[in-house]
Amino acid sequence: MRTLKNLIFVFIVTISTTLTAQIAPIDDNGLAIGGYDLVAYFSGEAQKGSEVYKTKYNKATYLFSSKENLEIFKKNPTQYLPQYDGYCAWGVGEKNTKFPINPETFDIVDGKLYLFFNGPFKGKTFNTLLPWNANTSSLIVKADKNWKKL
Repeated sequence: MRTLKNLIFVFIVTISTTLTAQIAPIDDNGLAIGGYDLVAYFSGEAQKGSEVYKTKYNKATYLFSSKENLEIFKKNPTQYLPQYDGYCAWGVGEKNTKFPINPETFDIVDGKLYLFFNGPFKGKTFNTLLPWNANTSSLIVKADKNWKKL
C-alpha cells in the first residue's frame, strides 16, 4: 500500500511539474515571476501569491501569500529578488542566454534565489536545475560574468 501511495505521489509531482508553463520573469502585464511569492522561496517552498498582498517594485508587480511576506519584502526587496532578473540561472551560466523559467523550480545558494527552466524541450522534459546542481559553483561564476554582457 505504501509503495502505491509513493508511486501516486511521484506521478502527481511529475505531472504538475511538467504542466507548469515556462514564463517570462516579468509578463506583458508587469506581473513578476508568475505571481509567486519571492519571500516564500526562502522557506523552501514555491508558493503562489495573492492579489490581496501585492506591491510594485522597479515597475513590476509582485504578489505574496501573506501580509507578513509582503512586509518582509518591502523592508529589503533586493534581498529577495531572483538573480539574473529572474531568467534561468543555468541558461545564463551555461548558454550565455536568457531562458524563461518555471517558477516552481528554484534553488537558494548563499542567500540568493535562482530560478530555472523546467519543461518540454525537443520532445522531452528538460529540468535545468539538474545540471545546475551538478556544477553550481562554477555555473554561478560563469553566470555572474555572462550576465554583465546580457
